[in-house]
Amino acid sequence: MKLNIDKRKSEISEATALAVQTKINRLDRFFEDNAEAEVKFTDLRGRTEAEITVRSGSLVFRAEDRSGDALTSLDNAIDSIVQQMRKHKSRLEKRLRDGAFERAVQEMPEEGDTRFELTRRKRFALKPMTEEEAILQMELLNHKFYLFKNADEGNKVCVVYSREDGGYGVLIAE
Repeated sequence: MKLNIDKRKSEISEATALAVQTKINRLDRFFEDNAEAEVKFTDLRGRTEAEITVRSGSLVFRAEDRSGDALTSLDNAIDSIVQQMRKHKSRLEKRLRDGAFERAVQEMPEEGDTRFELTRRKRFALKPMTEEEAILQMELLNHKFYLFKNADEGNKVCVVYSREDGGYGVLIAE
């Protein structure tokens, strides 16, 4: 697995970077060799946040944790990814290695002010997948919605979302 450690928002020693490599190796048994892991550390008011994103083919696993220590945060985030994988084990078994087993607007504008402040812009490649795969991906990322190209609808851009009644919905672009 390829590893990229983002140190821009935190001070990470070389010893910690080596420990990160060792700890990320716990996930190697699940993924093919072409998987990529990105680890970001951020210092937040005396606490360290570790965010892990693992990409393997069309699957994306993401977890984050905050604690007083970078390695503790990393351990908890890795445990969270493993837990996600166990939760969706039967669906993922077909797609992972054999035998393996993103923000809202910050504040509302004042009355009469029609401007909104964009706080983040994110770009990503849309990959063709079925609605079931998109729902699985949304659950793995712990998001409320997921944008994808629907392979069953001729690669139309679609959005799956979780409904308040516990079900799922899909929006299909015309």
